[in-house]
Amino acid sequence: MGITSSSVRRRRAGSAVAGSVLALLLAAAGTPALVATDGSAGRSGAGSEPAHGATGIPLGISRVAQGPGRDVAITIDDGPDPRWTPQVLKVLRQNHVKATFCMIGTKAQKYPELVREVAAEGHQLCDHSVDHDVTMDHKPVDYQRRQILDGKAMIEKAVPGVAVNYYRAPGGAFTPDSRAIAAASGMRPLGWSVDPKDWSRPGLPAIVAALEGKLPAQPTVLFHDGGGDRSETVAALKQYLPWLARQGYSFTFPARTAP
Repeated sequence: MGITSSSVRRRRAGSAVAGSVLALLLAAAGTPALVATDGSAGRSGAGSEPAHGATGIPLGISRVAQGPGRDVAITIDDGPDPRWTPQVLKVLRQNHVKATFCMIGTKAQKYPELVREVAAEGHQLCDHSVDHDVTMDHKPVDYQRRQILDGKAMIEKAVPGVAVNYYRAPGGAFTPDSRAIAAASGMRPLGWSVDPKDWSRPGLPAIVAALEGKLPAQPTVLFHDGGGDRSETVAALKQYLPWLARQGYSFTFPARTAP
């Protein structure tokens, strides 16, 4: 899922050492090292960290929708799931909405037909790691690298030639290293700005109240199509998407190349 509790967003100890390790790993692979030096997880633009990687993808976490005005990005995490992904796709289709699906690699490997269906309908693909380890920010850099790049490869295998343009850390557990690895492979680190906690099944009224509260500018909204019973998510999308349209929002994807 996209988040389990606020405790999963922890600062990684010793990131300066990890940064040096990543530099060696990427250099060995023939890739420039793009390492944050501020020692903080989920933060960009500090210290001597470059704003963009060699691929032109910013290292900072994207939390806004692309577009100049009243735009919103819908993101869907933890699938694909044979029961809930088709239902989510149906609601999106009925409301003429394109979303970004953050897929777990092992699930993409198990249900490649669903990955192909998502891509065929014009949605964006996002790497959500191999198996959704929310403690990745406390693991060695080489482990993070395998989780990110192997997850991406599993998704790509299901839909050859379709780009995986984003990487979302499980539980938001980003590190400077994981952001650099993602950007170096062409994926924008992806966060969110609105979290209705649908994964916890708090009840439809609670989800809707969280969604229809005061929205930040160009919001990126977090939903889930995997990880459990997602009937409340489906019901919330049925209400929320028409509500956003009535408020004058246009649906787009998360910012990828802008800071």
